[in-house]
Amino acid sequence: MKRKIPLMQSFGERLAQLRKTAGYTQVEFAAELDISQRMVAYYEAPDAQAPAHLLPQMATVLGVSADVLLGLSEQRNPKRIATNRLERRLLEIDKFDPKAKRQITQLLDSFIEAEKLKHQMKARTTPSTKPRAQRNQASNAQEAQA
Repeated sequence: MKRKIPLMQSFGERLAQLRKTAGYTQVEFAAELDISQRMVAYYEAPDAQAPAHLLPQMATVLGVSADVLLGLSEQRNPKRIATNRLERRLLEIDKFDPKAKRQITQLLDSFIEAEKLKHQMKARTTPSTKPRAQRNQASNAQEAQA
C-alpha cells in the first residue's frame, strides 16, 4: 500500500492564498508592506521567495506566524481576519481603550443617522417615476380641459 505524500505548496502560492483569505488585494497588501503591487505579484510567483526582512511584516499583516507563511507549520487557530478595509479598521478600533471606542461609536452613530435622514429626505422629494414627457402630456391634457 502506497502512502500519499502531500504536494508541497510553493511560497508564492501560499502567500497568495493567505493574502486572499485575509481579504487583501495585491494593491492593499502592497500598501500595508510599503512595497509595490508588482513586488507582491513577483513574490506570489511559483518559484519566488520574499526577502527575509519582509517575512515578519507579511506574517503580521496576514495574521499568521512566519512558520505558517513559510509552510513549516499549519495554521491552527486562525484569528478573526477581516475581509475588507472597513472590517480591518473596526478590528483596530476594537483594541482601543473604552473611552476612545465610545467616542468613535458616537461619531459612527452620527454618520449613520445623517445618512438615514438623507435617504428619507431623498425618498420624500423624489418626483414621480413617470418620465417627464408623460407628466407634461398629463398636465397639458388637464389644461386643455379647463
